[in-house]
Amino acid sequence: MKVYVGNLPWSVTDVELQDLFTPFGSVESAQVVMDRDSGRSRGFGFVEMATEHAQAAIAKLNGHSVASRELRVNEAQSKPRSSARY
Repeated sequence: MKVYVGNLPWSVTDVELQDLFTPFGSVESAQVVMDRDSGRSRGFGFVEMATEHAQAAIAKLNGHSVASRELRVNEAQSKPRSSARY
């Protein structure tokens, strides 16, 4: 299951994001989304883990404070593919 993590402090790294979710189960991947131009964090990321572990993490971490910022944690929604027209 893919989990969206929003309102991350700008300083959070992929490893720190993974460490935040590890107590709930094995993390398949954890990625903080970076701005393409500046290379800085965009303040959100995604974590992939087994569904039962992800649901437990969502329940515990949504609203959890990290560096004075309340995290928004929920199931990631699929972004519809736009059809490019040329």
